[in-house]
Amino acid sequence: MFGVLVFVHELGHLIFAKRTGMLAREFAIGFGPKIFSYKPGETLYTVRLLPMGGYVRVAGEDPEIIELKPGHHIGLEFNDENKVKNIIVNNKSKHPDARVIEVEHVDLDHNLEIIGYDLDEYEEKLHFEVDPKAFFIMDESETQIAPYDRQFASKTVGQRGMQLFAGPMMNFLLAIVLFIIIGFVQGVPSDKALIGEVQPNSAAEEAGFQDGDEIIQIEGNAVTTWEEFTLIVRDSPSEELTMTVQRDEEMDSLTVIPAEAEGMQGEKIGQIGVQLAFEKSFIKTLQYGFVETYNTTKMIVTNLAMLITGQFSIDMLAGPVGIYDLTDQVVQTGFMSFLMWTAMLSVNLGIINLVPLPALDGGRLLFVGIEAIRGKPVDPQKEGFVHFVGFALLMLLMIVVTWNDIQRLFM
Repeated sequence: MFGVLVFVHELGHLIFAKRTGMLAREFAIGFGPKIFSYKPGETLYTVRLLPMGGYVRVAGEDPEIIELKPGHHIGLEFNDENKVKNIIVNNKSKHPDARVIEVEHVDLDHNLEIIGYDLDEYEEKLHFEVDPKAFFIMDESETQIAPYDRQFASKTVGQRGMQLFAGPMMNFLLAIVLFIIIGFVQGVPSDKALIGEVQPNSAAEEAGFQDGDEIIQIEGNAVTTWEEFTLIVRDSPSEELTMTVQRDEEMDSLTVIPAEAEGMQGEKIGQIGVQLAFEKSFIKTLQYGFVETYNTTKMIVTNLAMLITGQFSIDMLAGPVGIYDLTDQVVQTGFMSFLMWTAMLSVNLGIINLVPLPALDGGRLLFVGIEAIRGKPVDPQKEGFVHFVGFALLMLLMIVVTWNDIQRLFM
C-alpha cells in the first residue's frame, strides 16, 4: 500500500516534469541506500531501503555536477556530429581515444561550449560544441549535463507550480478511483434511512425490523436520511423509541429500545444493530467517488486544524509504524475495508504534502507563489537553507512519532 501511494504521488511529479521538458534525473521510492535501480533512458528508477516516502529529482539542484574551472585538464569524446558527447573528469587513461585539453572556459547551461587548449600546443585556442545530452564521466560513473532549458528554474511559474502540485493531485485522483471501485463492487450507500441488514440477536431484530425497511418517522418526527436516523438512535441509549417504517408499500409502527454502548470518547451511545443499505447505480457510483473524496478531505483538514490549534495532542499522530499496525487491523476486516483505508490515506498524503511546510510540496509551492507576487524568485541559497532546516525538523518529528508508535504497540 505504501508503495502504491508513493508511486502514484511521485508519478505525478515525473509526468509533469517530463511534459514541461525538465530533466528528471531520478524517480525514487523510499530513502537511503539503493536496493534496486533501472535506467531505460535519462531517468534512473530506484527502490531504496527506507519506505518512508519518495522523490523525483529534477535537474537544477545537482550536487553531483562538476564545476569545471580554468586550468582543469579534461578528456573529450565526440559523437558523429563532432560534438562533445562525454566529458572525462578523471581516470583519463582509461579513455585512450579521448582528446585531453586544458580548460579556459566552459558553458554547459546556455551556449553549450567548451574552450581550451591542447596540452602540447597552447598557441591555438580550441572551441568545442557540446551535445545537449552529453555526459560527465567521473570515477567511471555517468551524469547527464542539464542545459538551462532542462532545469526546474528555467520553467514558468505556472509550469513549476503544476509540477509541484501534480503529486498531491494524483493522490486525490487515486482516492476518487478507489472510491468508485468500492461503489461498483459493494454499491453506493443509500441516501434514505434504508436498512440493508438487521444483525442477529440485536435490539432491532427483537423489535421486528427486517432487511429493506425504510425509516419514515421517529416519535412522530419525519426522518429522511440515514444520518438523521443514526443521530437520534445514538442520542437515545436505553430509551424507548417508536418508529414508523415503510415495508413493501405498507406502513408499520415498531417500538425499539437502543442498547447502551460506549463511544470513541467514552460516552454512552445507543445502538439497535442495523446496517445501511447499498444501491447499484452507475451515475451514483461515479458521484460517490468524488463525494467521498471531498468528505474525507474535509474530515482530514478539520482534524489537522484541531492539531494546529492544540485540540489534538501530538501523541495522537501516527507514523509509518502506527499506520502499518492500523493497516494490519483493517486488512483483517476485509478487502473492501482495505481499499477504503487506502483511499483515505491517499487523500491524507495529498493534503499533508500541500501543507506549506519547508521541504514538502506545499512549502515549495509557497516559494513559487511568493515569486509570482514579487515578480522575481527568492534567493536559491536562502530557499535551499529553509528547505534543509524544514526537512531536518520533519525527520525529527518522524522520529518522535515513530517512537510513540512503538510504545503504543507494546502498551
